[in-house]
Amino acid sequence: MKEAEQFIDYLKQHELRLSTAESCTAGMIIALLADIPGSGSLMDCGYVVYSEQAKKRLLNVRQETIDKYTLTSEEVAREMALGALHDSTANAAIATTGITGSEPMDGIAPGTICFAWGFQTENSTRIFSETQHFDGDRPTLRHVAACYALQRFSHFHQQI
Repeated sequence: MKEAEQFIDYLKQHELRLSTAESCTAGMIIALLADIPGSGSLMDCGYVVYSEQAKKRLLNVRQETIDKYTLTSEEVAREMALGALHDSTANAAIATTGITGSEPMDGIAPGTICFAWGFQTENSTRIFSETQHFDGDRPTLRHVAACYALQRFSHFHQQI
């Protein structure tokens, strides 16, 4: 896959090591990258966290954030990205949370995906986020969202 190959090249060029925190994409980001030879040396870990409890336990997402913004929110995605960086040797993270099913949840339309990209430098941590809406069935939404997360990574990295 072209996006994954370009992404791996970007990580190499910028000496980045990746950790992911995926909910709705269910590990698709890591799976796409794992198909590229040599990618393992550029990845630290990938969390797949569906439940609210897993997000809190493994990534330190705060209950207050979930209560105020819902699980499908940029605020939760941002905390997921921070959590993915926290106990990791990675200096970059991607997080996804959203709705890939066919029914709305908490009044949020299917196909709504919240993304966060995090970057750890010597002096600070920067987190960027956005929400997108995609159409399609569950497998299509997972794939499109994973590719989108990879495509937007360099845009945000160049802002730090």
